[in-house]
Amino acid sequence: MARDHHSDLLAFLTVAREGSFTRAAAKLGVSPSALSHTLRGLEARLGIRLLNRTTRSVTPTDAGKRLLDGIGPGFDEIEAAVSGLSELREKPAGTIRINSLEPAIDAILWPKLAKLLRAHPDIRVELVADQNLTDIVAEGFDAGVRLGEQVARDMIAVPIGPPLRMAVVGAPSYLAERGVPKTPQDLTAHDCINLRFMRQGGLYAWEFERDGRTINVRVEGRLTFNTPRHIVQAALDGFGLACLPDDIVKPELRSRHLRRVLGDWCPPFPGYHLYYPSRRQSSPAFQLLVKALRWPQR
Repeated sequence: MARDHHSDLLAFLTVAREGSFTRAAAKLGVSPSALSHTLRGLEARLGIRLLNRTTRSVTPTDAGKRLLDGIGPGFDEIEAAVSGLSELREKPAGTIRINSLEPAIDAILWPKLAKLLRAHPDIRVELVADQNLTDIVAEGFDAGVRLGEQVARDMIAVPIGPPLRMAVVGAPSYLAERGVPKTPQDLTAHDCINLRFMRQGGLYAWEFERDGRTINVRVEGRLTFNTPRHIVQAALDGFGLACLPDDIVKPELRSRHLRRVLGDWCPPFPGYHLYYPSRRQSSPAFQLLVKALRWPQR
């Protein structure tokens, strides 16, 4: 049967269950005469009578009962599925997958998401820590979190944290032994702990700016990691200088286990942003998530 005949089957189902053309017509929003015409056309196409019609009632024939038993559950499932979508519009629910830099999960995402999830038990969140610039659309993520300057221009970007600064840091013992660099060029005489981007395969070039002058330095050292927390630990153990966003090393700077150098060469830059495709359909759950993460709070 052609797809455009599905409405005829729904008409039959409604008449058979209501036992009345008048009541079924009111439920379907059509006239009784139009509904009767639809059913006669269905019977003609199938070549069999489906309904017994009298002036007092309408009842299914044996063939009609068989058809009713066959299609009834399927139409009920369709109606339940559509009703379920309606409930989602009214009640925030569903799973949201987010690809994020690990420091952003620790400092921003989890503290805020913990509150959101307690208030809305039907929302589920999957957080994937990733240092690479993953294609969130190709990998099936709903959103990603990156530094503002890393977000592609065709994405909607929402700030979720304050501006950041890069911090070049070293242990007091290392600085006492090797000296304090005064300019980015001085880093060539130091052991520096490198960060490798696994997907691109390259090493992070340390970036500096002052008085409109920008300098990128390819540093050298004995250690290379692909995770910031290991870089921090190596710096704490005195193996060299590290260059990381200042939110990652705030506890160590506060405790003076690490010292900051070249601070006047590290201006602020846009902090963490939640980003997602402009064509993404915003469910109530996703809208709540964006509202909970947005910085500053409105």
